[in-house]
Amino acid sequence: MLSVLKLIFGLFARSLRARRDLLLENLALRQQLAVLARRRPPARFSNSDRFLWITLRRVWSGWRKGVILVQPDTVVRWHRAGFRLYWKWISRARECGGRRPTSKEISELIFRMVAENPTWGAPRIHGEL
Repeated sequence: MLSVLKLIFGLFARSLRARRDLLLENLALRQQLAVLARRRPPARFSNSDRFLWITLRRVWSGWRKGVILVQPDTVVRWHRAGFRLYWKWISRARECGGRRPTSKEISELIFRMVAENPTWGAPRIHGEL
């Protein structure tokens, strides 16, 4: 009798939930079924599966309820790893960065000024140039 009341209460509670939440939960459960249906014996998530869970985490507040195959902390770890990769890619060395090289004539002039005027420092040489 208790299980029937629990089922009826669950049905009533789900009917009050937003349609968007039900669609996102359905998507999450179908994705996990697709992972389980793959031929590989251990259920493994591909990068597209991980991206889907990261997106669900961002747009759906009840994403923890739909997770069955992995721990919620695993999804958070995937999200953080994605941010690390993103910022690593953003901060990579580029060819266009940095200061332009000085011309050969200017560097020769600077070295000649240093040799002729040993008491001058960098600000004085910069001012003379």
